Amino acid sequence: MEFVNKAASLSTIIFVVSSMLAVGLSLTVGRVVAPLRNARLVTFALLANFVLMPLAAMAIARLLQLDGSLGVALLLLGTAPGAPFIPLLAGIAKGDLAFSVGLTVLLMILSVAYMPLVLPLLLSGVSVDPAKIASSLLLLMLLPLGIGLAVKAGLEGIAARIEPLFSNASKFALMLLILLMFVANIQNILSLYVSRGVLASILLLVAGSIIGWFLGGPAVKTRSVMALGTAQRNIAAALVVAKQTSVTHGWP
Repeated sequence: MEFVNKAASLSTIIFVVSSMLAVGLSLTVGRVVAPLRNARLVTFALLANFVLMPLAAMAIARLLQLDGSLGVALLLLGTAPGAPFIPLLAGIAKGDLAFSVGLTVLLMILSVAYMPLVLPLLLSGVSVDPAKIASSLLLLMLLPLGIGLAVKAGLEGIAARIEPLFSNASKFALMLLILLMFVANIQNILSLYVSRGVLASILLLVAGSIIGWFLGGPAVKTRSVMALGTAQRNIAAALVVAKQTSVTHGWP
């Protein structure tokens, strides 16, 4: 079992780093910045992801009376916006791709400062080292993202060739991580159905979709992106923070 846990930790790192590299290699700084000039839409996006979703996670956890670890996990997801696959989902939904790219990167960057500051305030009985969390997020997320953007800007041909490699690596690492975590925590996973953990996840997803849709502006293309971007939480960031967070008293 120790081997499985170590393999899961390694898979987590590979998933986080490779997904951030893939995002950076597929973008340009111009594409990231251009949609963010719509101040009203950006303000609503920040409100949805950094205020309303954490509140929704807390409300769902209390409503379903989740135990300590499940409550903390749900709140970690609630405070972790900027899933790297939002542009992929936006493309499938025929949403505003430029806005989805800018929104994703903005949420990723802000979450690095937001999560270490907010989690100690929201979680009673949880020991959080803000500096350690911030440094982990910077090292594992923003640094690979920055490297990817730099390669894309200076060596576009190389970026186009290697981006699929990192994209596939992130998908493989995520699938492997899910399998390893299932093996290592099969009893806990089975208990999710008893403890209403699955229901809590579904409710958080629905809440994010509704919040994002109503704050996404008048255009359907931006509404769909906001709904997807708010509902899909950044599992990579949540995993990084979870590795640096210790629960001492449980869910308040």
